[in-house]
Amino acid sequence: MDNKERSVMPVQDPQERIKNFNEVALGYDEEIAAREASRCLECKNPQCVKGCPVNINIPGFIGCIKRGQMDDAVKILKSDNNLPAVCGRVCPQENQCEKLCIRKARLGGSVAIGALERYVADYALKKEENREKPQRIGKRVAVVGSGPASLTCAADLASMGVDVVIYEALHKAGGVLVYGIPEFRLPKSIVEKEIEKVKELGVEIRLNEIVGKTVLIEDLLESYDAVFIGSGAGLPQFLKIKGENLCGVYSANEYLTRVNLMKAYKEDAITPIQRGKKVVVVGAGNVAMDAARTALRLGAHVDLVYRRGREEMPARLDEIHHAEEEGVAFNLLTNPVEILGKDGFVSGVKCVRMELGEPDESGRRRPIEVKGSEFIIECDQVIVALGTTPNPIIKQSYPALKTSGKGVFVADEETGATSVDRVYTGGDAMTGAATVIKAMGAGKKAAKAIYQRITG
Repeated sequence: MDNKERSVMPVQDPQERIKNFNEVALGYDEEIAAREASRCLECKNPQCVKGCPVNINIPGFIGCIKRGQMDDAVKILKSDNNLPAVCGRVCPQENQCEKLCIRKARLGGSVAIGALERYVADYALKKEENREKPQRIGKRVAVVGSGPASLTCAADLASMGVDVVIYEALHKAGGVLVYGIPEFRLPKSIVEKEIEKVKELGVEIRLNEIVGKTVLIEDLLESYDAVFIGSGAGLPQFLKIKGENLCGVYSANEYLTRVNLMKAYKEDAITPIQRGKKVVVVGAGNVAMDAARTALRLGAHVDLVYRRGREEMPARLDEIHHAEEEGVAFNLLTNPVEILGKDGFVSGVKCVRMELGEPDESGRRRPIEVKGSEFIIECDQVIVALGTTPNPIIKQSYPALKTSGKGVFVADEETGATSVDRVYTGGDAMTGAATVIKAMGAGKKAAKAIYQRITG
C-alpha cells in the first residue's frame, strides 16, 4: 500500500485569472489522472459511494482509468450521472464522497474523485457519440424547469422510453447552471454540451414558457401522464435593513444572472451592469464567493462581510481559497446594520463587530453583537448573498400544491410525490437552495417513482 500524496489540480495564476472569465481549474492531463487513479484502493465495501447522492460506482470508473479503459469508465460514470462534466466541476465532493474515502485521514488525503470524474466526463464530451433513442413506451411526462433536478429526471425517464418535454421560463436551458454559476467555475459550453446529450435521448426543450403564466399545471396534467416540477429557488432574500432600496444594491441572484446569462461582463452586452469600484458582498456561501470573484473580474476592490467566523463559512474550501488568492478581503465576525447613501446611490455600509456565543438550531455558534463596535466600509455597490427561496408563481396559479412556510413544495423525500396525484417535485423547489448534486439525486428518485406510477 502506497502513501502517495493527492495530485494537485492545475489552475490559472491568480493574478492572471482575475483579468478574465476563463475556467480557473484547468483539469488533469492523462499523466496526472493516471497517477491519481492509482491511489484508489478499489475497496470491496466503498464508503465513497455512500456519500454520493446519485450513487455513482466510484471505484468502478476510477479502476477503468487505472487500466486505460476510458470508454468503460465513461459507460460506468454515465450509467448513474447524466451531467458528469458539471458535477466534476461544482459538486462539493469534500463533504460527500471524498469525505468518506478511506485514504482521507492517513494515506495522503482522499482520492480526488471530483477531478477524476471531470477528467472522464471531458473525455466523453470530446468523443462523437451516436446515442440510440430508447424504445418509446407511449407515456408522456412534462418537466418544469431545466436545472440539474429537471435535466436528471428528464434524462432518466427518456432512457426508460418515456417521451419528455421540458418547459423552461428563460431563453436558455440549464437553470442555475447557466444563470447562477460563473463562467470561470463552470463554462457554459460544457453545460450546453451536457444538455445536448440529454436532448439526444429524445427530450424536447421548450424555452420562454413560464409555467403558472403561459402554461398552467392543470393543462399539463390533461396532456401528460405526470408532471415533474424542478423550478428551483430563484427568489432572493434580503437583509431588511435601512438603505436596501438604494441604487447599487443587488441581490446576488440578479447580479450573477446579468453577468452569467446576459454576458454583462462583455463591453457590448445588451444587458449592462454597474461596475462597482468598491464592492461589499454580504454572505459566505458559494454564491457569495461567486459574486465576490465576479466583481473582482469586473475591476472592483471587494470586501466580503460575514457575521460568523471562518470555520462557519458554508462555501466550499476551494472557493474560499480561490477567493483569497484573488484578493477578496474577508471581514469576518462582521454584520451590516445599515446601507448608507448619497443622492440615492450607495456610499457605504455601516457594520458592527460580532462575537460567537452558544450554538443555535443550525449547530453553528450564534453571533452576538459587540456593543459600541460600529464602523463604516466605504463602497459604491452592495451584493446581498443570503440565499433564495422558490418563486411563488406556480403555487399561486395552482393552490392545490401544498407548500411549507419557506415556500418549498411539500413532498415525499423518497419519491418527490406532492399533495397532487401525478405531480412530483425535486431539487431546490422541494428543499430550498442546496447543491447541484443533491438536486440531481432528487431528480433520479422522482424519475423512478414517476415511471412506476405511469406504467403501473
